Amino acid sequence: MNKLQVRAFIFNLLSFIILFVGFRYLVEKYTNLSGFWIPLTAFVIGTILAPKFQAVKTNDGEKLFMKWMFLKGIKEIK
Repeated sequence: MNKLQVRAFIFNLLSFIILFVGFRYLVEKYTNLSGFWIPLTAFVIGTILAPKFQAVKTNDGEKLFMKWMFLKGIKEIK
């Protein structure tokens, strides 16, 4: 794995962790779910809502791209 692939992996991981922890708290606080349903629900929501990062080789060299359902299209990060 090269530098941009590692960076994409770290960005994917951090964005998922932030959303997972936030939604786990919200699900636990504001729903009547209990047991393993709380982290399972937070996992599904976090997976769907987290932005996706990917390193792609182009003619100009390798670049980092992001796709997120709240932004239109694919954005170049670096």
